Amino acid sequence: MLKFDYDERHRYDDIIDLPRPVSKTHSPMPSADRAAQFAPFAALTGHGEAVKETARLTGKRIELDESCKAVLDDRLKKIREALDSRPAAVITYFVPDSQKKGGVYEEAAGRVVGIDGYLRQILFEDGRRISMDEIIGIESQDIVFSPEIS
Repeated sequence: MLKFDYDERHRYDDIIDLPRPVSKTHSPMPSADRAAQFAPFAALTGHGEAVKETARLTGKRIELDESCKAVLDDRLKKIREALDSRPAAVITYFVPDSQKKGGVYEEAAGRVVGIDGYLRQILFEDGRRISMDEIIGIESQDIVFSPEIS
């Protein structure tokens, strides 16, 4: 146990009850600004976002064989023939990732209103456009498709 002498314990007794000093030339700092000076310092700005981006998973693109491509071509042909009735379809397609290699597969469901052969896109009623080169599956309750080739 440490022992302090009397003078050490009562060294500030003469100022302990004095009012807090207030500057006559400077206005007091707002509380929010005072708190900001104690905020943690981010030495590596953007590092957290870079780590999250690296950890984000992307999938590989599936390469279709010729028989699968033939089935898709047949289904696209039948959708083109049925465009007057605006057939409902569910299309599974690949969306390449803009930041890194790979991407994700998504499904688009809705009524098909057109097929742009020049841009090779399927046009949906809601304005979505899907590249025919990214499609891996087409389903429709409005169209009877031929059985798939195994």
